[in-house]
Amino acid sequence: MSKWSFPTGDLMKGKRGLVMGVANDSSIAWGIAQQLAAQGAEIAFTYQGENLERRVRPLVESIGMDTMISADVTDDASMDAAFAAIKAKWGRIDFLVHSIAFAGKEELQGSMVANTTREGFRRAMDISVYSFIDCARRASEIMPSKEEGGGSIVCMTYLGAERTVPSYNVMGVAKAALEASTRYAARDLGAKGIRVNAISAGAMRTLSLAGIRGGKSLMGTGRDWSLLKEDTSMEGVAGCALYLLSPIGRSITGEVVHVDAGFHVVGVPDISEGGGGAA
Repeated sequence: MSKWSFPTGDLMKGKRGLVMGVANDSSIAWGIAQQLAAQGAEIAFTYQGENLERRVRPLVESIGMDTMISADVTDDASMDAAFAAIKAKWGRIDFLVHSIAFAGKEELQGSMVANTTREGFRRAMDISVYSFIDCARRASEIMPSKEEGGGSIVCMTYLGAERTVPSYNVMGVAKAALEASTRYAARDLGAKGIRVNAISAGAMRTLSLAGIRGGKSLMGTGRDWSLLKEDTSMEGVAGCALYLLSPIGRSITGEVVHVDAGFHVVGVPDISEGGGGAA
């Protein structure tokens, strides 16, 4: 039983795609996958390691899917095999969801300048940024031509790419690089009819948030300072992904779409009673 409610329909009927980054039933990638499936999409999932496969397979099966492919984004041979398997199964895909990021726990606390090591920086950029570039290239090679409708790619970012967030540190630097990569990928793939966008979701209860020191406080701040005075909802993030990945998102590419209840536009929070300022 899903913890969220997603509208059903046939907006993605006949579309096939790959979702990368489901870790558990709280993952943003999982919420997006549920919404895509509810709209008729056929989805393949990647995983890394047997433990993750055991955790994710019941989720995949719960929405009527059965394609799970091993993929280590730091290993070219593994990625070659993963995309070869997808091509062998379907021939082509219509969409890609990239929701993969990593930074060492020791680097997600305190000072970015003091705690970021050369190896930690390299690893964060490799997994969080280069993997997106690599996957975008591989996916684009098996997407329909522009005349056939093209394809769509979405990755996940966060406001820490634009502004400093306590303890987000090197991950914020990596997300900034990811957003720049989104724009360049959109430029390179646009002529092929492939749209590339990023979703900047507000703080949500995920493994990523749990890995940041003080991450729980970001939830409360996001809710209290947001224009809607509410938490970022999975339904909202997944709905945005559906919009960008489906035909109704046509003509939209190279964008970073904020889905955070309006938190990103706030410069100074309104502390007056009721949240209303003077005219």
